[in-house]
Order: sequence, then structure tokens, then C-alpha cells
Amino acid sequence: MKVSDFDFDLPREQIAQEPAPRGASRLLVLDRPSGAIAHTRFDRIADFLRPGDLLVVNDTRVFPARLTGRRVPSGGAVECLLMGTGLDVEDAPGAEDWDALVHPGQKLKPGSRVVFEGQGATLEGEILERRFHGRRRVRLREASGRSVTEAVDALGHVPLPPYIDRPDRLEDRERYQTVYARTRGSIAAPTAGLHFTDALLSELAARGIERAQVTLHVGYGTFKPVRAEMVEEHTVDAEAFEVTSETADALSRARRDHRRVIAVGTTTARVLESLEISGSGAVMPARGETRLFIYPGHRFRVVDALVTNFHLPRSSLLMLVSALGGREAILQAYAQAVTHGYRFYSYGDAMLIERK
Repeated sequence: MKVSDFDFDLPREQIAQEPAPRGASRLLVLDRPSGAIAHTRFDRIADFLRPGDLLVVNDTRVFPARLTGRRVPSGGAVECLLMGTGLDVEDAPGAEDWDALVHPGQKLKPGSRVVFEGQGATLEGEILERRFHGRRRVRLREASGRSVTEAVDALGHVPLPPYIDRPDRLEDRERYQTVYARTRGSIAAPTAGLHFTDALLSELAARGIERAQVTLHVGYGTFKPVRAEMVEEHTVDAEAFEVTSETADALSRARRDHRRVIAVGTTTARVLESLEISGSGAVMPARGETRLFIYPGHRFRVVDALVTNFHLPRSSLLMLVSALGGREAILQAYAQAVTHGYRFYSYGDAMLIERK
């Protein structure tokens, strides 16, 4: 299967730069069995859900992972995008080692030093090693008495995606989070969840729609370009996840009772499809990493429907939604979305794909 089979044209002006008020975005509903498409608003999503549906969300929380500072001793500007979770250094108390993307990469070789300071915090950094695709291993040490985490929170910027062509603002710290965000660790929001409000979630609960949560910390892999020519040659980066016994039990009950499992976001879908199912049909709790790459031909075992945003051409996320909705049907729906002026990507409009 060719990566070029997942290409489409999108006018640049339809790439959302600002979020709509929560719940006010548009919603395109694709019914895969019939091929029917409906256009509505996200706050009317309850009209397309059924009592007994299990809505599964990703409760990860974005942290301000982009640091701006200067090189030492030259004073030249430097940017550092932290990825993953920092690891404490046993022989260096108060220090953490991180995987990171740095700029300018050609000037930041192993042994280079950088500093990030402001807001009463100072982080000193040393490049430890060079890794693939411009990545570095960086050691960060807090020099003003705070923890590294506290300093990152004080100094960091919200890591808005590169196609949002503006600096982050203070309000992005909360708007680029879901209302149910709980577990710190992502460098990108699970954006399908950005549309939900507390009031909408309460309405869904009143209509008999159950909710459960998983945790998957979104890493840089969500933006990783597909460099291969053939889909099957692509690999996705590992991302840490956790599914508790409580959530696994809710999934098992829904499957046993033939109720739909609706994943909110591609991150949630990847977690659910990574889970082990026992011979009796019970879904097993799990904690670890997933490298699952879902593309057409994948046989869905858990997910029956998906709430998602509109994704980049030729991306692994577009391939995932095509696996659920069918490539031709998805591309036709995307073409309709373009024609109808939908807003695309992280701060854009939403889509509901129903398999059954």
C-alpha cells in the first residue's frame, strides 16, 4: 500500500490557528456501513450516541515541554523540545536526563552547554549524546533550588504543533488540555478530547453513556513524518500507556453486553487495540509501551467508533482513521470537509466515525 494513497489537498487557510469555544466546533459524522455523512455541531454529538455506549478518553496532561534559552558561552539562541519523561540521575542529585530535539542541532554536539532562565528558575543543560533524526540526550540540572519539574513548568512553553503559525500564549496552557486531563506527561494534546465540556460530559452521562479513561503520553511520534514510500515500511515511536483494572473491567462488560466502545482520539484507539483479550473475552489491564501502527487491513478487536480531529495528509493518523472508516470513504469525507470549510488539525473541527 503506497503512502501517496493517503494524500489530499488542503487550503492553508483551513488549518486552524485558534480554537473554537469548547463544544462549538463542527462535527462530521461518517456512518461506515451506509456511507452516509451528516454535518452538525460537536455539542450535539449525543444525538449520535446510544445509551450503554462506553466512551473511552485519554486523561494525559500536556506539560510545557518547549524551552528557549542560550548557548554557553556564546550566548546564541537555543530551543529544546523535551520528549518523554525525565530520568533521575543517581550520581547527580537534582539532575534529570531527557530525550530532546534541539535547535540549532549542528552547533549542539555532545559536551555543549545551554542555560534556560527566567520566572525565578534556572535550568542548566548539557548535551550528553547525539541520537537519530536530530535527537539528543540532555542532562538538566535546576540551579535555583527548585526541582527540574518545577523549573520546566515555570520556564516552558506549550508545545503547539508546528502548523500553528503563532507563538503560544498563556491561555494555551489550559485550552490545549482536555477538561479531564489528569496525568502529566504529553508533549501534544489528545486533540479529539479538546471539544468536550464538563456540561457535555454530564449530559452524556445523563443519557446513559458510560465513561472510562486510559492514559497514553503523546510523544513526538504524533508528528513524525512517514518517510517510507510503502505504508508497511513505516514504524511508530513507542509511547507509554496505562489501563487500570477498573477500565479493563468496564471494557469487558461492554464487550460482553454487546455495547459499543467509542474511542475519543487516535491515542485512545491505539491503547485499546494494544490490549490483550483473554480466551473468555475479558480485556486485561496493562501498563507499558505501545508501538502499534494501525493502517488499513487492521482488524479492530475493541474499538467500534472513533471521535477524532482531521489529520495531516500522508500521516500515520490518517492511516489509522482510514483503517476504521475505509480509505475511500475517509478521503471522500475529507473532501466534503474541505468543500464545507471545516477547520483542520489540532485546534480544528471533529469527526465521528461509526463502524456499527
